[in-house]
Amino acid sequence: MSESEGVLFAKAASRLIGWLYFLCWSGSFYPQPISNWQRKNTLGLAIDFPTLNVLGFCCYALSTAAFLYSPTIRSQYAYRHKDNPVTTVRFNDFLFAAHGAVMCVIIYSQFYPQIWGFKVGSRQRASSPVLLIWWASVLVILSVVLLAQMGKGGGLDPAGWAWIDVVSRESPDNRAQQLMDSKIYALGYVKLLTVVLKYIPQAWVNYKRKSTDGWSIYPMLLDFAGGWLSLGQQVIDSALQNDWSGITGNPVKFGLGNVTIIFDIIFFLQHYFLYRYPTKSVEEEENWDGERERLVPQDSY
Repeated sequence: MSESEGVLFAKAASRLIGWLYFLCWSGSFYPQPISNWQRKNTLGLAIDFPTLNVLGFCCYALSTAAFLYSPTIRSQYAYRHKDNPVTTVRFNDFLFAAHGAVMCVIIYSQFYPQIWGFKVGSRQRASSPVLLIWWASVLVILSVVLLAQMGKGGGLDPAGWAWIDVVSRESPDNRAQQLMDSKIYALGYVKLLTVVLKYIPQAWVNYKRKSTDGWSIYPMLLDFAGGWLSLGQQVIDSALQNDWSGITGNPVKFGLGNVTIIFDIIFFLQHYFLYRYPTKSVEEEENWDGERERLVPQDSY
């Protein structure tokens, strides 16, 4: 195989892998809401998980959209990565993020009985630390937008505080686009923060209950496959460009794959080994906790 044929093959492999991980990660959103629908309840699922997911995927959708469709963001990225000015963000990244944002809102809405009519656990309330993180993240994003607005050239100078540090601006006169293209990296790191934190409440709930009943393992299986595929695509793309800044310049995508894989392994251990045979069903647990709630305060999950 000649060098040119090898390059063509690698590019085709990258595109194929990109769509495969898109299918895996996108498919991972469906098992849990389907399970909730079949059971007509959300018992077993930590509400902190979808609470952080809504924030994270909305940020991720905005950041990938700006990397793909904002000329200002793309030019500022090229300025900061002169050796390899082309971002590794792909259309399937944006499609995954936008689809994920919609699905996260749907899953979160299932905790509202007035919308779906599902039974919600008495302790299924967002925790104070998660709410604090949620609003602090929003405040940080708004602060970085303000810094970019006050920067040299209104955020157009990539050497200083620029819109690539939040999301981007088409022209000095277009304020709507300016706000829309605000701060890529701020949004991206909020997404990465939510990925790091969102799995912890579910792992803790599983540990406290000594059970994974009511919580679907299938999203984790698809996450695991998607994580490896995502990392593989980045390695191929960076090797093709002979510049590994494609990974360091896109830390969110790189971090997503690694963090996801680590937590997936933890969940596999919980589901298949540690709590494989729970002593009570999730419905029995809820009934028992309801009887005790009058006497002993319970932590929310």
